[in-house]
Amino acid sequence: MYVCSCFGITEAQVKKHADAGACTPRQIASACKAGTDCGGCVRRIQALLGRDCSRRDLVGRQREPGAAPVTHPVPAAASVTHPVTAPVANPVTAGVALSAIRDVQLSDAA
Repeated sequence: MYVCSCFGITEAQVKKHADAGACTPRQIASACKAGTDCGGCVRRIQALLGRDCSRRDLVGRQREPGAAPVTHPVPAAASVTHPVTAPVANPVTAGVALSAIRDVQLSDAA
């Protein structure tokens, strides 16, 4: 039965990719593009993966010997020793520039 009619992907193909290690709809999409067009098949893919690749199996795979640890880097706190200021236009010259722009008249000739 077709899961993704946009790309003609069947349940058997999704299961084949799951057997090869794909455990998320994003990984299935990377393998065969299913779920990347209209998105109507994503819930069906999730349902198929839910049966074939449980969360417990996914966690177990991450803890296998030789598997790379899953880490989330924490950015170092930035230390600011002095306040940061941005340059500000001189209000007097800015007002002159605005009045010059206001006095410009556009012609109809192009």
